[in-house]
Amino acid sequence: MGASIYLKITGLFIVMTALLLVVGFAVGWYVGDPYLFMGLALVLAAVVNFVMYYFSDSIVVKMSRAKIIQESDNPALFRAVRNVAQKANIPMPKVGIVNSPSPNAFATGRGPTKAVVCATSSILSALTPEELEAVLGHEIGHVVHRDVLMSSVAATMAGAISYIGNIAMFSMLFGGGGRNSRNGNAGILALVAIILVPIGASFVQLGISRNDEYNADEYGAKLTRNPGALISALTKIEAQATRTRNLGRGGPGGNGQSGGNSGPSPATASLWIVNPFRGSSLMELFSTHPSMAHRVERLRKIAYEMSIYVP
Repeated sequence: MGASIYLKITGLFIVMTALLLVVGFAVGWYVGDPYLFMGLALVLAAVVNFVMYYFSDSIVVKMSRAKIIQESDNPALFRAVRNVAQKANIPMPKVGIVNSPSPNAFATGRGPTKAVVCATSSILSALTPEELEAVLGHEIGHVVHRDVLMSSVAATMAGAISYIGNIAMFSMLFGGGGRNSRNGNAGILALVAIILVPIGASFVQLGISRNDEYNADEYGAKLTRNPGALISALTKIEAQATRTRNLGRGGPGGNGQSGGNSGPSPATASLWIVNPFRGSSLMELFSTHPSMAHRVERLRKIAYEMSIYVP
């Protein structure tokens, strides 16, 4: 693993710890013992950071509501993943399926020896075999470059920050309060928690570099020697994602309740090859992916360098 990945993950852990300390201080100040709660927050941060590093892949699979499958469950998808993994000369990843009418895909794990490649149930019917292979080449690119560790940690951390922030907010609003509650500070602390949750989650998502998406696009195009197929696949997936957003659905499998029981958590937005989620908060100010126009433009340049004609 490159030193840059270690530095990025260390930075995410520092952000996570700092946010938990702030939340611990706010809750502790409200109930009358800020330093005790800061100590508890520090212990919680150590536990959460450990879990994020070692179990982020399993957590992401659950957050995305993916089901790990065997070859007999979906031979075509399994075969496609195996073909691309062999071209990349990496071990066969686990394969997962997310039940959704919108084509999309993502990868997670700690690297080539512990990777999971997931696709939505509709991807086989929505894409041609060449387009599917190009999309899987992109995801295998994330695996080979070990982007999956960074993105998996960031996604699970974003979900944890939102969850912990919401707990803190409701505990301050409905917990009865301590010696400071009579000072009218509950509303201020609740407001801080409300602001902190989306900002903290957004900054965690910014730990994912847009260059990772560009690099994975380039890797997939060169691995499959078919940049045109990746362009057409991305265009199809983006068009469907746009229709889904316009209908007010939260993401793959969603029905308008983003991150609810019916679909994956929006914290996983940065993992998908195309962001499937409709922004509905301050997070709209932050983009987890480069624009599709820029991705297509770069892929056309790559095709030109490969002496491959793309209509």
